[in-house]
Amino acid sequence: MDETAQRILEYLTELEVAAEDIFSDKQQIVDLDLRRNRNREALGALRNHSSNDNVKVCFGNMFIKFPQESTRSMILKDQEQLDKEISDLRKRLKAKVNRLNDLQGKPELRGYNLSPLSSDEIKAINSLLKK
Repeated sequence: MDETAQRILEYLTELEVAAEDIFSDKQQIVDLDLRRNRNREALGALRNHSSNDNVKVCFGNMFIKFPQESTRSMILKDQEQLDKEISDLRKRLKAKVNRLNDLQGKPELRGYNLSPLSSDEIKAINSLLKK
């Protein structure tokens, strides 16, 4: 294989690896979000549960009776961890998309690095607007 064909093959391989990395991160975000939604459903079921008795919790392929408050705290800790993982993946995804665009010779996406206002910033803006 001549040198030009080898360079084209290396370039296309690098593009494919970068794109596959982006797709796998996106799929992981979707999977984590599904888990987060199942946790929300479980928290709602615990909220609607009338007594403070033990509840049955599914761990893998078995159900275990667990105290309701312990179950709630475990789910809330899991929610925090899932939120952190999803936000980390989204931050890394931005850099990976920019790298892919750079490899393809496309300009960097504009407005892609925007982040939402924090709750303190929103409160400050609302207080200024009410005056």
